[in-house]
Amino acid sequence: MKHETENRKRMSNGTPEIVIGGTSVPPATRTTIDLPVADLYTHATLTMPVHVIRGRRPGPTVCVSAAIHGDELNGVEIIRRLLRLPAMRNLAGTLIAVPIVNVHGFLRHSRYLPDRRDLNRCFPGSEHGSVAARLAHVFVTEILAQADYAIDLHTGAVHRPNLPQIRANLDDEQTRLLSEAFGCPLMVNAGLREGSLREYAASQGVPMLLYEAGEALRFDEFCIRAGVRGITGVLRQLGMLARRGRRKAPATPVIALDSNWVRAPESGILRSLVDLGARVTKGQPLALVADPFGEQEVEVQADHAGIVIGRSNLPLAHAGDALYHVARVQGARAVADRVEAFQSAHDPDAETAGDTDEPPIV
Repeated sequence: MKHETENRKRMSNGTPEIVIGGTSVPPATRTTIDLPVADLYTHATLTMPVHVIRGRRPGPTVCVSAAIHGDELNGVEIIRRLLRLPAMRNLAGTLIAVPIVNVHGFLRHSRYLPDRRDLNRCFPGSEHGSVAARLAHVFVTEILAQADYAIDLHTGAVHRPNLPQIRANLDDEQTRLLSEAFGCPLMVNAGLREGSLREYAASQGVPMLLYEAGEALRFDEFCIRAGVRGITGVLRQLGMLARRGRRKAPATPVIALDSNWVRAPESGILRSLVDLGARVTKGQPLALVADPFGEQEVEVQADHAGIVIGRSNLPLAHAGDALYHVARVQGARAVADRVEAFQSAHDPDAETAGDTDEPPIV
């Protein structure tokens, strides 16, 4: 692994030194650091909250981040619940949790920064660049440089939820093992996008998982519970948390071969027929598009067999709008069964739905 942790200063006992924003965090310590990222027009300082848990025992350093897009909120709640888990008292190694990376967008309920830049296209950033570049630079130098592994939490866009899925470089054996440990029924061997955090992490030799689930500006209890359990599964795989006995191991996730968006053939009122996670066959009607008078109606059909991993919730569509994201997989029926079992396991009413007594969000 070639990233900066190889050269990180070590303490007298050989444990890596964790220093964030000038604050040193010794082992057996838990603390919150307000990392300055910018000054507002009012001269007030805007900070990025960072929570660090260092165990007594040595182990890897894992960074978990959310809200790189300021309107993607599920990850914020996932991290809040993760930090409250009783198991964190016995953590080995270090967990660095950053629930709100894009603090500007988060305050404005916006995916973007005030200058309309997408932070996830600005990494590694620059100390003397735009607001986006400076924010990206602070994150990679203060946070990612400490990490041996990273998990970045995302959702779909506004009115466009995603089925829980892991996107990662599955050609790397270690990354694939961690992806399987997360426990989502579907994994996507996703290419790297220029300027993304995942691209920069790869260039530094930091294996990164990207968890996609739910939609922007909404809490989704099912996706949140799955995210908390997924992260703890990764921490157990890395030996940072004790492995559990007598719990049935999740089925091996399936890798999507490819995917595409099915688009509206005409403009009109949309009546959806298929939900997230459903198995579809080639030519199957996914929705109906009709004019407001009911005089004309057009079917929206699947281009190929697969699993619905994303969809639009808006009942209105213009011709060409993306409506259904269908992943092509081998054994679509078996995958659909795994999705159903996954949903049942994380149902708020299920006895095995969570590791804490957190009341479900309704």
